[in-house]
Amino acid sequence: MIPIIIAFPGQETVRAVKKILLQSGYRVEISCVTGAQVLQSIDGLGRGIVICGYRFADMMYEELYDYLPDGFSMLLVASPANCKERGVENLVCLSTPLKANELLATLQMMEYSFTRRKKKAQKKEYTKEEKTQIIRAKSLLMERNNLSEDEAHRYLQKRSMDNGINLVETAQMILSLFS
Repeated sequence: MIPIIIAFPGQETVRAVKKILLQSGYRVEISCVTGAQVLQSIDGLGRGIVICGYRFADMMYEELYDYLPDGFSMLLVASPANCKERGVENLVCLSTPLKANELLATLQMMEYSFTRRKKKAQKKEYTKEEKTQIIRAKSLLMERNNLSEDEAHRYLQKRSMDNGINLVETAQMILSLFS
């Protein structure tokens, strides 16, 4: 589970949001009432979601957002007037009054987004045998269909994406069909 940091200027709001999350099975890593506390607390976490209000005693959410390291997303809870459309990556806004089901659905969506980004960042390293299969499949496509190496590779990639399988499986399928 992704670490969650709750930060609101009022302790009552922190407790209320924390209660909703704990009852729903989320693990709240840190609870804070100032932006500085958030920044001190996240040191060493690596990634997480900061659920916060619009204004703290020491800074606005924008400043906090600017100081967040890579790997962190922000869920801003603010009035509809302060929750205007923002074209900022990793910032999601929920309007007040906050509804528990909206909070939970939004967190679930943000966690899914984290997982997708993590998977995308992890580049698949192929074994020597898998590389050989891909090269053989490309060679076969080049020979049979008179394609360049780039065209054969793009063909493999496209078939892989269209069928929802990885490149190695697509290469194996082509080798089994034409060999």
